[in-house]
Amino acid sequence: MRVLVIDGQGGGLGRQLTAALAAGCPDIELTAVGTNSIAASAMLKAGAHRAATGENAVVVNCRRADIIVGPIGIVI
Repeated sequence: MRVLVIDGQGGGLGRQLTAALAAGCPDIELTAVGTNSIAASAMLKAGAHRAATGENAVVVNCRRADIIVGPIGIVI
């Protein structure tokens, strides 16, 4: 299963989500996308298998993801 974690700013929420998912479900493929490099780096260090930065990365990775998680702001 492919899980996409989206976060921005400093990556605090994304880091917590990534760490919890990596620990709880080791068989999933975690992809992290941050709106800036700091957020992407924080999620990569927390256990994501790959990370990307920017709006285009969000568009491309959303197409392949089975589940998308992140703050409520990504919906609005």
